[in-house]
Amino acid sequence: MAIRGVLVDIAGVLTDQGKAIHGAVSAIEELRRAGIPMRLVTNTTSRPRQRLLDELFQLGFEFDEAELFTPAGAAVAYLSRHELSPHLLIHPDLNEDFADCVEGRNPAVVVGDAGEFFTFDRLNAAFREICSGAPLLALAMNRTFRDRDGELSIDAGAFVHALEYASGSKPVVLGKPALEFFELAARSMGCALPDCAMIGDDAEADIAGALKTGVAAAYLVRTGKYREGDETRFKPVPTAVVADVTEAVERMLG
Repeated sequence: MAIRGVLVDIAGVLTDQGKAIHGAVSAIEELRRAGIPMRLVTNTTSRPRQRLLDELFQLGFEFDEAELFTPAGAAVAYLSRHELSPHLLIHPDLNEDFADCVEGRNPAVVVGDAGEFFTFDRLNAAFREICSGAPLLALAMNRTFRDRDGELSIDAGAFVHALEYASGSKPVVLGKPALEFFELAARSMGCALPDCAMIGDDAEADIAGALKTGVAAAYLVRTGKYREGDETRFKPVPTAVVADVTEAVERMLG
């Protein structure tokens, strides 16, 4: 079937270690020339959305704000919808994405990639809020990410699981692979998920996660965090394993 919309991860697909992946800018331009809308669906939770857009622009990509979907944006909408105030366990750089949240309501613990700010005191304060009844909101559940030194580093998922284990409270996942996150991005293009394809480097959150929501195809790139054999570790398996985003776009455009 024809693809009417494309969901694209950022880190590991378009960029890696602060640089544009070879051919990625041209691949995005090719999709635009073909008239196929796209949405960036990222689980990056250590940098605010405006900085992500600025960094992409500096690397040669041109995306507007409406094309970027982040877990922080989904969290702000969730907090507003449920009349909650955030208790943040995130990297300080991400605070600006929550600046407009209403204070003074019942709290919800919001966990993202806090990096070196995952201290015992902050984790324990979040744990106590959860034990007092605050819901646990996970911006993402990724196991690892490819750090700027080229090596894999532990991601937020492990810390969410620690809070879940200690408190007995199940997290509400707001980023990939949550169905609502993918659906929101697809609807913004005027598409249903079966009309869309996904391009990602994470076989679990990007590929298996998207396929479980019903997307038509999901392409796993061998760039970013990909490691040999990733395509066999999670179900459903990728539609195809490709060298990079350029090959993924070529296959979609036929």
